[in-house]
Amino acid sequence: MDPAAAMEPAGARDPPLPSALPRALSDVLHRLSAPDARRGHAAREQALGELGALLEAAEGGGLLAAGDGMAELLGRLARALETCAAPAGEEERGGGEAESAARIGRLLLRVLDAAGPAGLRHVAGPVYLFAVTHRAERPWSSAESRAVAAEALASLLRAAGCSSVAGFLRGEAAEDRGHFGGILGLLRPQLNKDSWKKNPAVKHVFSWTLQQVTRPWLSQHLEGVLPPSLLISDDYQTENKILGVRCLQHIVLNVPAADLLQYNRAQVVYHAIFNHLYAPEHQLIEAVLPCLLDLFPVLEKGLQWKGETSRPTTHCDAVLQLVLTYMEPEHRILLRRTYARNLPAFVRRLGILTVRHMKRLERVIIGYLEVYDGPEEEARLKILETLKLVMQYTWPRVPCRLVVFLKALLKLICDVAKDPSLTPEPVKSALLQEATECLIILDHCSHGQVKILLAKVLQSCEDHKVVSCLRKVHQASDTAPQQGT
Repeated sequence: MDPAAAMEPAGARDPPLPSALPRALSDVLHRLSAPDARRGHAAREQALGELGALLEAAEGGGLLAAGDGMAELLGRLARALETCAAPAGEEERGGGEAESAARIGRLLLRVLDAAGPAGLRHVAGPVYLFAVTHRAERPWSSAESRAVAAEALASLLRAAGCSSVAGFLRGEAAEDRGHFGGILGLLRPQLNKDSWKKNPAVKHVFSWTLQQVTRPWLSQHLEGVLPPSLLISDDYQTENKILGVRCLQHIVLNVPAADLLQYNRAQVVYHAIFNHLYAPEHQLIEAVLPCLLDLFPVLEKGLQWKGETSRPTTHCDAVLQLVLTYMEPEHRILLRRTYARNLPAFVRRLGILTVRHMKRLERVIIGYLEVYDGPEEEARLKILETLKLVMQYTWPRVPCRLVVFLKALLKLICDVAKDPSLTPEPVKSALLQEATECLIILDHCSHGQVKILLAKVLQSCEDHKVVSCLRKVHQASDTAPQQGT
């Protein structure tokens, strides 16, 4: 027996004759679409029960026999059902929401079956929104509603003849425009500044759906996806900021630079993301810095250096300057790791122009090498990688900093070699290896001065780990791998 029919309230009316079916469905639609349908639990359950009975009576009878008008009616019913299944805000949320969603999901499956291929375009959007809303473990979902959502999504893909969600959204055939535009149209009323927080699921549905559409298909929907992404990223809650930044990063990676530069969109995105750097939250910074690094090639696409004057400063320079300003006094380990993890990418991006930031980089590198970073030593490993890149790209400026870098590296090697902590041996070995490579590059940049200064240290040092590292420096080739020249 069908679950929806089993839960049908007592006294439900008998199924109407086929000629009266559209009127009966319209009556149910009117009650489900009423403003108080969500709050009036008894009235809604009665309407759902009647809809289940109507669908059961009409199964096999061809609901679409009346033509496109019936298909449109089924689409409006599917939309009303999806709205009823959508989670309410925290202040309105009550018990039994997930159970009700599972029941509505089963009705949506029956509406999808009744619509058939001819009516698919009318019901596909609401069925998709229900499936994505309840697909993941959320406060408004249960194991039952997630199972129904998975079944609904699989049935929708089969009905559309698509092998994946991405294919369903973008269209798998050359003449198929996909359903992404229609789904954005359904989401748009819920994604403005006054309404997007009333449904806690809509941001997740939008974000997950956006991630499924890549280039070259995303560019034609830029006007529909950019404003909601900016809106979500501009929220005061860190969770929403991160979600919005990830949406913006996906757009930057999958939309041509010419489209982003048009109407100054790229600058708008840059300023929206740049402002997040002032928030001292490591999870947000971890999302913001890679996004900015992906955006720099777009912003700097039109910049040309004529060679007559100094190169103009770039957006990358501005971001690195701010990052180094925050890195220098930062004492929170998670933030230090986040900054250090992304620092090598900035040096690679700037290349020889890193020389503009040498004084501050020197202070940051020395300061971070002195501080123990926990068992994984992620920050110090990344700072050593940064130091190698800085010396390779800016090697003409390295000799004047020879003593400062040499002292910092020797101190690090001695500290790690004699470290009695629980740091794993592979991590210690990686630190010693990276520090040794830094010494070798420093020696090349200083034309052999490091070997001369270390000669007496080798004679007096008794620690075998330290001696092993210093011997590698002496045995290294005299050929300098200089980059950025």
